[in-house]
Amino acid sequence: MDDAQSRLDSFLAKFTPEVDALAHDLIARMRARLPGAAIIVYDNYNALAIGFGPGEKASQAVLSLAVFPRWVTLCFLHGAGLADPGGLLRGSGSRVRHVRLHDPAALDDPAIEALVAEAVARSEPPFDPGAEQRLMIRSVSAKQRPRRPSASAPATSPPARPSAPPGTG
Repeated sequence: MDDAQSRLDSFLAKFTPEVDALAHDLIARMRARLPGAAIIVYDNYNALAIGFGPGEKASQAVLSLAVFPRWVTLCFLHGAGLADPGGLLRGSGSRVRHVRLHDPAALDDPAIEALVAEAVARSEPPFDPGAEQRLMIRSVSAKQRPRRPSASAPATSPPARPSAPPGTG
């Protein structure tokens, strides 16, 4: 195992076993879905962010997984312009939209698959599926919020609309 993967695994190990397993599964699915992607990791103050793009510049990232203490969010970094007939995307900013993923199978939801496909198709420069996939650790914040939920924090409920088809999440 290379150093970047070992470091990513150590970042994920800071979370609960459930979130760690969910994130590992989602990352594996995204890697399989995006051959040739540059995978850029930022262990930030608020969340662990794993970006996927056609190149090694952060500005080229199209999608990212943001790992929080209780869930993982799939972010569409240019999501404001995506067609979203299922109304899954959340956010009101000028660019980014997101959907919480409570189960790895959510990535197989046809509505989410369509959003990912459209985001990748709009990527400029385009993804090169023949390129070697690269994993890079770009930033680790010295100060971070706790990676595990506090015992006194109330449990959060899933979003009003499911992020996966009924029976899969």
